[in-house]
Amino acid sequence: MDGFLALYIFMLAAFTGHEIISRVPVILHTPLMSGSNFVHGIVVVGAMVVLAQADTTLLKVIGFIAVALGAGNAAGGYVVTDRMLDMFKSSKPAAKKD
Repeated sequence: MDGFLALYIFMLAAFTGHEIISRVPVILHTPLMSGSNFVHGIVVVGAMVVLAQADTTLLKVIGFIAVALGAGNAAGGYVVTDRMLDMFKSSKPAAKKD
Protein backbone atom coordinates (compact mmCIF):
# COMPACT_ATOMS: atom_id res chain seq x y z
CA MET A 1 0.00 0.00 0.00
CA ASP A 2 1.27 3.43 -0.89
CA GLY A 3 2.15 5.68 2.07
CA PHE A 4 -0.11 8.47 0.82
CA LEU A 5 -3.07 6.08 0.57
CA ALA A 6 -2.41 4.78 4.11
CA LEU A 7 -2.26 8.36 5.42
CA TYR A 8 -5.51 9.18 3.60
CA ILE A 9 -7.28 6.15 5.12
CA PHE A 10 -5.97 7.04 8.60
CA MET A 11 -7.15 10.65 8.30
CA LEU A 12 -10.54 9.56 6.98
CA ALA A 13 -10.96 7.07 9.86
CA ALA A 14 -9.92 9.71 12.43
CA PHE A 15 -12.36 12.28 11.03
CA THR A 16 -15.21 9.75 10.85
CA GLY A 17 -14.53 8.54 14.40
CA HIS A 18 -14.49 12.09 15.73
CA GLU A 19 -17.78 12.92 14.01
CA ILE A 20 -19.49 9.79 15.30
CA ILE A 21 -18.29 10.16 18.90
CA SER A 22 -19.09 13.88 19.06
CA ARG A 23 -22.74 13.17 18.16
CA VAL A 24 -23.30 10.54 20.89
CA PRO A 25 -25.63 11.73 23.66
CA VAL A 26 -24.09 11.90 27.14
CA ILE A 27 -26.38 9.17 28.49
CA LEU A 28 -24.97 6.65 26.00
CA HIS A 29 -21.28 7.13 26.82
CA THR A 30 -21.24 4.51 29.61
CA PRO A 31 -22.71 1.69 27.48
CA LEU A 32 -20.37 2.63 24.64
CA MET A 33 -17.42 2.52 27.01
CA SER A 34 -18.39 -0.99 28.07
CA GLY A 35 -18.49 -2.04 24.42
CA SER A 36 -15.13 -0.40 23.88
CA ASN A 37 -13.68 -2.39 26.78
CA PHE A 38 -14.94 -5.58 25.13
CA VAL A 39 -13.12 -4.65 21.92
CA HIS A 40 -9.93 -3.93 23.87
CA GLY A 41 -10.17 -7.40 25.38
CA ILE A 42 -10.29 -8.89 21.89
CA VAL A 43 -7.23 -6.81 20.95
CA VAL A 44 -5.32 -8.18 23.96
CA VAL A 45 -6.20 -11.76 23.01
CA GLY A 46 -5.07 -11.10 19.43
CA ALA A 47 -1.80 -9.60 20.66
CA MET A 48 -1.19 -12.67 22.84
CA VAL A 49 -1.78 -14.99 19.87
CA VAL A 50 0.67 -13.00 17.77
CA LEU A 51 3.18 -12.95 20.63
CA ALA A 52 2.96 -16.73 20.92
CA GLN A 53 3.95 -17.06 17.25
CA ALA A 54 6.86 -14.57 17.41
CA ASP A 55 10.20 -15.98 16.26
CA THR A 56 12.80 -13.29 16.85
CA THR A 57 13.62 -11.33 19.97
CA LEU A 58 12.49 -8.07 18.35
CA LEU A 59 9.08 -9.53 17.52
CA LYS A 60 8.74 -10.87 21.06
CA VAL A 61 9.56 -7.45 22.54
CA ILE A 62 7.08 -5.70 20.24
CA GLY A 63 4.43 -8.33 21.04
CA PHE A 64 5.00 -7.97 24.78
CA ILE A 65 4.65 -4.19 24.51
CA ALA A 66 1.43 -4.67 22.51
CA VAL A 67 -0.01 -6.99 25.17
CA ALA A 68 1.01 -4.64 27.99
CA LEU A 69 -0.43 -1.54 26.32
CA GLY A 70 -3.63 -3.34 25.34
CA ALA A 71 -4.14 -4.64 28.87
CA GLY A 72 -3.48 -1.19 30.30
CA ASN A 73 -5.97 0.31 27.87
CA ALA A 74 -8.65 -2.23 28.81
CA ALA A 75 -8.06 -1.75 32.55
CA GLY A 76 -8.13 2.02 32.17
CA GLY A 77 -11.42 1.75 30.31
CA TYR A 78 -12.97 -0.13 33.22
CA VAL A 79 -11.70 2.50 35.66
CA VAL A 80 -13.22 5.29 33.57
CA THR A 81 -16.51 3.39 33.26
CA ASP A 82 -16.61 2.91 37.04
CA ARG A 83 -16.03 6.62 37.60
CA MET A 84 -18.75 7.49 35.11
CA LEU A 85 -21.21 5.18 36.85
CA ASP A 86 -20.35 6.80 40.20
CA MET A 87 -21.47 10.14 38.76
CA PHE A 88 -25.01 8.78 38.41
CA LYS A 89 -25.27 7.84 42.08
CA SER A 90 -27.18 10.17 44.36
CA SER A 91 -25.10 12.22 46.78
CA LYS A 92 -28.04 12.47 49.23
CA PRO A 93 -28.15 9.88 52.03
CA ALA A 94 -30.91 7.31 51.61
CA ALA A 95 -33.96 7.79 53.80
CA LYS A 96 -34.45 5.11 56.44
CA LYS A 97 -37.56 2.99 56.10
CA ASP A 98 -39.34 1.92 59.30
